[in-house]
Amino acid sequence: MTLGESPWPLALACFMALAASTLGGLSGFGTGLVLPVFLVPLVGIANVIPVMAVAMLLSNASRVAAFWRDVQWLHVRRMLALGLPACVAGAYCYTLLSAQWIAALLGLFLLISIPLRRLLRRAELHFSREAELGAGAFFGFIDGGMTGTGVILISMLMSVGVTGSALIASDAVVSVILGLAKVALFGRLAALNFELAAVGLLVGLFTAPGAFLARAILRRIPAGVHAWIMEGVVVAGALALLWHAAR
Repeated sequence: MTLGESPWPLALACFMALAASTLGGLSGFGTGLVLPVFLVPLVGIANVIPVMAVAMLLSNASRVAAFWRDVQWLHVRRMLALGLPACVAGAYCYTLLSAQWIAALLGLFLLISIPLRRLLRRAELHFSREAELGAGAFFGFIDGGMTGTGVILISMLMSVGVTGSALIASDAVVSVILGLAKVALFGRLAALNFELAAVGLLVGLFTAPGAFLARAILRRIPAGVHAWIMEGVVVAGALALLWHAAR
């Protein structure tokens, strides 16, 4: 994609970012799951994770600023102790994959994310200190090469007793630090150039109004419908990616 050729691809990317963030606000999860479905046709499969890494930095950084005083630094350090190097390793592995493999893995992850979200919501996990360190490594590696993994991190933090505003704050800090590591690695390995970074920044900016639109829409639709809307979009995107991988 070359942004200089026409303003329309960039305008479409911004509109889709707003739409994806609105859908994410309707269900309370999944902007990182839905947005790649819209970005793939615009930036290409191989570029979608680097672009998402930049976009989600803005979203997560705003939460850090809002909830800074509530951060549980002990659990943040434990999640990052092994999670940060594992994230770098996962991001590096991503750069070694072909577009076909990226499409297949991202499509499968999107499909798995729906039952995984429901399973983690119902599970009553309780991690020890050692288990928390291991969970951080697992999450870091997955997050390095995927997007929309926030539901996993939220569940892990809840399993060590982090709740409420502390949960939001701690999740945001971990996500920002891992996001910075991914952006740095992708930039160093030439997987993220100026044009892609610009798309990521604009996408991140245009996700901001989505929460307010979602709040207005929620007042006009029956309870539970928003979650089905989100899952429908995720499934459709996953099937499209798997179809592309099978071609």
